[in-house]
Amino acid sequence: MEKVYILHQQLLSNLKPIFRREFIDEISWDESGVALMGARGVGKTTLMLQYIKERFKSSTSVLYVSMDHIVVQEHSLYDIAAYHSNNGGTHLFVDEIHKYEGWSIHLKSIYDTYPNLNVIVSGSSMLQLYKSKADLSRRYVSYELRGLSFREYLEIEHKVALDSYSLEEILENHVDITHEINEKVDAFQNFKSYLKHGYYPIYMKGTKTYGEKLQNILNTILEIDIPYVTGVQVQNVHKIKKLISIIAKSVPFQPNITKLAAALELNRTTLYQYIDYLVRARIITAVNSPGKSYTVMNKPDKIYLHNTNIAYSFGEQSVNIGSIRETFFLNQLEVNHRVSTAKKGDFTVDEKYIFEIGGPSKNYKQIAGLEGSYIAADEMPIGFGNKVPLWLFGFLKL
Repeated sequence: MEKVYILHQQLLSNLKPIFRREFIDEISWDESGVALMGARGVGKTTLMLQYIKERFKSSTSVLYVSMDHIVVQEHSLYDIAAYHSNNGGTHLFVDEIHKYEGWSIHLKSIYDTYPNLNVIVSGSSMLQLYKSKADLSRRYVSYELRGLSFREYLEIEHKVALDSYSLEEILENHVDITHEINEKVDAFQNFKSYLKHGYYPIYMKGTKTYGEKLQNILNTILEIDIPYVTGVQVQNVHKIKKLISIIAKSVPFQPNITKLAAALELNRTTLYQYIDYLVRARIITAVNSPGKSYTVMNKPDKIYLHNTNIAYSFGEQSVNIGSIRETFFLNQLEVNHRVSTAKKGDFTVDEKYIFEIGGPSKNYKQIAGLEGSYIAADEMPIGFGNKVPLWLFGFLKL
């Protein structure tokens, strides 16, 4: 067990300064059970280790373990928790929980046997605690960590604190807000860089090989995470990859389920399941018409890649700027807002606002006369009237 504690100290030794303070402060770390979920690459491990280093420093009351590490695998999760609690431990951080066989049963036993031990777990965004055999939904408070917003990217790049705003504040005061931001940083000049490599924190290790690293992350999700969590046969992974390729070449993708199932040699039920896995893994985003809820067996009206970085990782020559603009808008809005398709315009938000997405010359023709309608315009440092700079939607409150 001593090796587990040594590994904990080694991982803490080379951490960079704290970032994503807003999200760290949002989490109730001292709950008996906390589940931190999110797609691979968004920074869950770094976030946990940074919090541990800041709050606990070298205290032995906290222990971090990653369930995919060979040293940790020498012991059962329950035994690690028991040893830590019996030796004065108050907090146990368990990373990659979905990699541990029988994790839900172990967590339930730990929760029931050691009620004074705070257990924080992290895992794939497909990890659904509420569906686990041990019914952990009543025991764990869950949070989802997304990739970096445009605002967070700017804060890291320029070491500056920037305010976030509600959607209503942006729509009503976007000119004044733009001036406030420009006093601290030239957001407009950084926007294209963010679209290419700013969503995943791994960009901080270098941008030259970022696209390759991101493709490796996607392959790991498809070849390891999805089969491990869902039971998809490894020999069928190539069909999921083909599905992503079809979507990437034609986003926004309006699926014809019958033709798509035939092209992939799948039945409709399996195709719907694969689409759902990709949605939960945060590789794609499904958009439906207003009032239509997303369910596994409902055909999405449109499908987008989850973020613009994924699109660019397939090669800049294959990128369609119109799709990139819509993908960015959807990615930044859907965190805290209901985004739907629109009969006129591109998106309906909260069934209240209508948005048309486009370049600086985009006019109001398609949304003329519609109440609550706006243009989110790319390549504009500052807007006017109901024409809001597209980049400014990256400053929404998370």
